[in-house]
Amino acid sequence: MSPPLTSPEPGRLDVFLTTFKPLLPIPALLILLPALWLFFRDTWKELDDDATQWRAELKAEGRTDLRPFVALGMCAVILTLQEYYGGRSYFEQALRPWIVRLEAHHPKMRLAKYDELYSFGWWVASRVIGYVAPFAFWKYFFPGDSLLDMGLRVKDFWKHAWIYGLFLALVLPMMLLVSREPDFGSYYPFYKLASRSWFDFLVWEAIYFAQFFGLEMFFRGFWLGALRRSFGSGAIFAMAVPYCMIHYGKPFLEANGAIVAGIALGSLSMKTKSIYQGFFVHITVAALMDWLALWHRHALPTVFWAPGYGRRPQLL
Repeated sequence: MSPPLTSPEPGRLDVFLTTFKPLLPIPALLILLPALWLFFRDTWKELDDDATQWRAELKAEGRTDLRPFVALGMCAVILTLQEYYGGRSYFEQALRPWIVRLEAHHPKMRLAKYDELYSFGWWVASRVIGYVAPFAFWKYFFPGDSLLDMGLRVKDFWKHAWIYGLFLALVLPMMLLVSREPDFGSYYPFYKLASRSWFDFLVWEAIYFAQFFGLEMFFRGFWLGALRRSFGSGAIFAMAVPYCMIHYGKPFLEANGAIVAGIALGSLSMKTKSIYQGFFVHITVAALMDWLALWHRHALPTVFWAPGYGRRPQLL
């Protein structure tokens, strides 16, 4: 009779890493946050000075600042709706049966081949619509505000392009380190059939990029544009909290990295008066993360079109 299989005893290094891994972000933050202060301190001071002047003007005129009430109220509603109705689980329960019936009447559409991609399409659409919607509502409440001032101006884009390169130079080494984590390769890409074909991979990246553009418009554009006069530089740190929280469920080190990324990208948006540098940083990192995850698993696509048409979805 063969002896029962047992797991090897963990070594001292394994025990150390397991015990202290939750504490690793703390020294990293203690190093990175002062570095961000050195780089963006003039931007933060400019925001605080402008906010101080704005509040003094409101007080002198006897007016109440309604911007935090309107902006934060809308943000809370939008993030809640996305959590409960913008996920793939809602798609499976409420929308997938409709797609199954549609395919039953139009078999040439062969929807089953991209069954999983449709659920991600709903996830992306709900994000983009939710992230862009506040701009229209804001114009209703504050018609005198220019939406272009919410990070959408392209003026001086090339003047600040060097910051894009600097951010990548700082982020890429950390990304390469995180990519070696065991949970990284199993988590990315979100769309697990991205390795099936280049068509799957490219369509996924395209809608993924659209989600990032909406995300930048919301967190670095709307959030900061609406609250910078009310909160000054504090608007950046207030934005970094929900931005970190939407990363819950992702690998631990990445969720902690979102704290630094939220502050850095928010400060960059305020410095350049534009969300575009941050958007390009985001999609570059995201595409490389997907690429690295597939590369580490030796799962990069080998054909452009996926063979066959997969299973027909069953009506739940």
